[in-house]
Amino acid sequence: MHSPQYFIGLLSGTSIDGVDCVLADFAHARPRLVATHSEPIPTSLRNDILSLCADKGLSLVQLGETDVAMGRVFARAVIHLLEKCSLQPGSILAIGSHGQTVKHHPTGEHAFTLQVGDPNTISELTGITTIADFRRKDMAAGGQGAPLAPLFHQSYFLDSGVRRAVLNIGGIANITLLKHDEHTALSGFDNGPGNVLMDSWINLKQGLPYDAGGQWAESGQVQPELLARLLDEPYFARPFPKSTGRELFNLDWLQSRLAEFDGFSDADVQATLLELTARSIVQSLDWAARGIQEVAVCGGGAHNDALLHRLSQLLPGIRVFSSAELGLAPDWVEGMAFAWMANKTWNGESIDSSSVTGARGPRILGGIYLAESGNRPPH
Repeated sequence: MHSPQYFIGLLSGTSIDGVDCVLADFAHARPRLVATHSEPIPTSLRNDILSLCADKGLSLVQLGETDVAMGRVFARAVIHLLEKCSLQPGSILAIGSHGQTVKHHPTGEHAFTLQVGDPNTISELTGITTIADFRRKDMAAGGQGAPLAPLFHQSYFLDSGVRRAVLNIGGIANITLLKHDEHTALSGFDNGPGNVLMDSWINLKQGLPYDAGGQWAESGQVQPELLARLLDEPYFARPFPKSTGRELFNLDWLQSRLAEFDGFSDADVQATLLELTARSIVQSLDWAARGIQEVAVCGGGAHNDALLHRLSQLLPGIRVFSSAELGLAPDWVEGMAFAWMANKTWNGESIDSSSVTGARGPRILGGIYLAESGNRPPH
């Protein structure tokens, strides 16, 4: 019998709706999800993060304080998960923390990405060695820094008997085309808005964090003129590798385009935003030419029944379904991905993201922040 090899994955995504925390066991060929926990983000901290994302001119003091405050929230998530499992910190080899992205700027001479959630704070408060800052090494090697989850998707979701894509619909949507044989290459990219615009609009108009099941969108009518204007965004036509975030797709982006029109109801706007997400996903690839037979959906968007139904309509002959059918619930796929990356870094294994992010070749991603009494990597 194998002794457990426990790693924890931490993630707060573009939606900023809470910290996903997973406990995974890597003692076997296929990692096993052992336990999960969702830690709320205090409203005041969420507002600070949104202000940073919107580049509202916060001071360096506010940036530093937000970094530490978010690190404490991540640490609380880990502590609460361990309490649920009756485990001690010494049982965990390492934490893999994605952090909370506040700025992603993957182009230009000095491309960069910035996540808050200080890993020093996490390792100190939990007593567990923490691996973080995965994206910046990829960017230093010439990559976009995102998306990184396709590397985990390839490892976990590949089925040689079917041509499968993995669609993660978080705040931003990203698509992974799994490598099925030596004649194909793993590829993946940030497609565009997932939930971010729909969530922002319903929050603005109804004070709700999201449109449960897409019910509000279903009550409205898609407005073709508005849809065409939204789809006119140059990002959609860019070739991949490419990545994006709230820096582009945000409420200001939406309202600047809405200002060109009159008379749409709030529900019609929501219906059009759902159609934008679905259409931008479908139009980003020639699905038939690539022979895709099924699409496994993960992320919060997997719970939007109206969105999944629309994707099924737009992709005739392709089965669209939740990743839960493949043994991993959609809410925890991204957390598992960063536990997986931590495991790779811990063991000194490179990850080849070149076909996804455009990096120059395989790299060991992430920095290791040792806890005083925590476990040490074997190398």
